[in-house]
Amino acid sequence: MDARFTDEQHEIRRTLRELLGKRCGPEELRAAVDTPAGHDPALWTLLAGHLGLPALALPETYGGTGCTVTELALACEETGRVLAPTPLPATAVLAAPLLLALGTGAQRAALLPSIASGELTAALAVPGPALATALALTGHDRGGQWAGGGRAGGVQARRAEGGWQLYGQADQVLDGHSAGLLVVAAHTGGFARSRMLLFLVRGDAAGLTRVRQTALDATRPQGRVQLRHARAELLGDEDSDAVAALAGLGGTVAACLAAEAVGAAARVLERTVEYVGQREQFGRPVGSFQAVKHRLADAYVQVQAARSAAYYAAWAAAETTAPAGEERAGALALAQALEALRRAAAEGIQLHGGIGFTWEHEAHLYFKRAAGDELLFGPVHRLRAHAADAAHVFEEAGT
Repeated sequence: MDARFTDEQHEIRRTLRELLGKRCGPEELRAAVDTPAGHDPALWTLLAGHLGLPALALPETYGGTGCTVTELALACEETGRVLAPTPLPATAVLAAPLLLALGTGAQRAALLPSIASGELTAALAVPGPALATALALTGHDRGGQWAGGGRAGGVQARRAEGGWQLYGQADQVLDGHSAGLLVVAAHTGGFARSRMLLFLVRGDAAGLTRVRQTALDATRPQGRVQLRHARAELLGDEDSDAVAALAGLGGTVAACLAAEAVGAAARVLERTVEYVGQREQFGRPVGSFQAVKHRLADAYVQVQAARSAAYYAAWAAAETTAPAGEERAGALALAQALEALRRAAAEGIQLHGGIGFTWEHEAHLYFKRAAGDELLFGPVHRLRAHAADAAHVFEEAGT
C-alpha cells in the first residue's frame, strides 16, 4: 500500500476545503437544515455541477471521472469537517454503486449520467432500522430477512400489469423525503418462497408518500417513505443477488462514513484547541493547564489513529488486490472514527464551558453527528463484534 496522496487527491481536498469554508459556515449550515429538503440546493449545484463530487467513483462511460473510493472518501472527509448537509452520502455512497453493480445496460445509461451531473439525487430505502445489517456491518443475513422476510411489515413487491407494485414503509431513509429516485429493498414471492430484490421508484410515482422526520442529527436529514401500490421497476433482473450486492457495498460505505467522521472530529478538536488558547482562567489561558493539555493530546492521538484506519479502509475498498479479509477494515475504521468523533465532540463541549451546551454554539452538532451515525450504522461495539466474529477471533483453535 502506498500511503502517499497524489497531486489530484491533494487538489480535491484543497478545493473542497476552500469552497466549504466560504459557503458552509455555522449560519449557512443552520439555514440549510431548516429548508424542506434539509440541504442548500445552490451548494449542491456547486459541489456536483462544478466539482463533480457524485461523479468521482463512477466510470467515465456514464459521465463519471473514473476515480476510486479513495477520492470519494476524501471528499466525504471535507464535507464532514463542516457537517455539510448534502445528498452526497445517500446518492454517491449508498445508491449509485448499487445501480452500477446490478442495473441493466439501459438502466445505467438512463440514470448514472444524471447522478454524475448532480441533476438526479437518489436514496436507499431499507425497511426498519436494518441498514447496518443490510450492509453486513453489524450482522449478516444471507436471506435478507431484515427486509421483512415476506411477513407483514417491511416492503412487499408483487407483479402488476406492465411491471411491479410495492406496498409497505421504510423509516430513517437518508434523504428519502427529497431524493429524485429511490432504490427500495422489497420482498417478493410470498412467505414460503420469499426473496429480497431491489426496485427503482421515481420520486413522483403515484402511491408514494414521503415525509421528513425529526432526526437527532439535523445535518443528516431523513425521511419516512410510504408505498401504497406504488409503481416500481426491478433493478437488474430477477436473478440478481441483491443481498450480496448490499453486503458487498458495506466496506465502501463504512470507509466513506469513517472519513466523514474523522473530518468532523478533526474540526471540532481544532476549534477546541483554538478556544482554550484564548480563554483565560486565573490569569492564564485554560489551554496552558496540564490536565487540559493531556485531555486534548489523548483526543488528538485518537483522531489521528482513526484517520489512518479510514484511509486504509478506503484503499482496501478500492483495491481488488487487497489481502483476504480486508472487507472488515471498513467496519473497524468506522467504529474507531465514531468513537474518536464522540470523544473529540465531548471534550469540545466540556472545554468550551457553559457556551458549549447552548443551541447557539455548533459544538453540540458534532456530538449529535456521532450519536446519530451510531444509531444508523452502529453501535460501535456491534461493529467491532461482527468484525471479530467474521475473523473468528474468539473461536478456539480447531473448532
